[in-house]
Amino acid sequence: METPPLARVLVGQARDLGHGMRVARVLPQALQRAVGPFVFLDHMGPVALPPGQGFDVRPHPHIGLATVTFLYDGEIVHRDSLGVTQVIRADELNVMTAGRGVVHSERATPETRERGGRLHGLQLWMALPREAELCDPRFEHRDAAALPSWQGDGARARLVLGAAAGRAAPTAVPGAPLLVDVALDAGADFTAAPEGPGDARERAVYVAAGAVAHAGETYGVGSLLVLAPGAALPLRAVSEARVAVLGGDPLDAPRHLDWNFVSSSRERIAQARDDWRARRFPTIPGDDADFIPLP
Repeated sequence: METPPLARVLVGQARDLGHGMRVARVLPQALQRAVGPFVFLDHMGPVALPPGQGFDVRPHPHIGLATVTFLYDGEIVHRDSLGVTQVIRADELNVMTAGRGVVHSERATPETRERGGRLHGLQLWMALPREAELCDPRFEHRDAAALPSWQGDGARARLVLGAAAGRAAPTAVPGAPLLVDVALDAGADFTAAPEGPGDARERAVYVAAGAVAHAGETYGVGSLLVLAPGAALPLRAVSEARVAVLGGDPLDAPRHLDWNFVSSSRERIAQARDDWRARRFPTIPGDDADFIPLP
């Protein structure tokens, strides 16, 4: 008997952050702590921000992970303790590798704060391989034109991280993550599949907009379709849809998540908590007047 391609289906748990900002926490969940190196997935919006409102995620720390931000709509100003200030816009990529420790903030651009605007996107955390957990922090940004893309039969794919379809993304991050953005016309067919024999990467498909169908079932926004090992998952777009294929090699050891910290060592997380409480983390140039306190 053939093994079904779907191991499980999860649905993101939405929460209201105030001012109309809704975020769905997709990973981690009790039944699925990670997909490849991805231990955290938040779906932001879509939300329409009225004039004069904006949003502010105040300075906060990270260790042991890389944050990945990919927007479908809107723009965000990223600032960090490395001295980086970078605006990210739709179809662009921000990757901040925290390593031994970094602090960053995310805020509305002055134009969004003044005139209002939309915001829609994904933020993911990748657990770094154990040998890279204490690496020096760094930041990379890639414009949409720098990300390899291809299309056919009503599907348009953009390779955000890793390697797929004979292409390689330009951003080098520790480990072997996979992240592909796929836009589908209504009625288009798309298959998430291994790259070839022996491909042991864990994979999942997240529905960020519209709806897709598989084997007579329809999956809407917020659905995370976790693939069985080595399986191919054929999908058909019920409407115009946007999906993210994510995954990578399985984690090299269990990871502990505590607030904004990820590590294979509980002792390292305890030290990071003490360091943030004692204000021993570096500060963000030009954005150090406030911060998110340790919960």
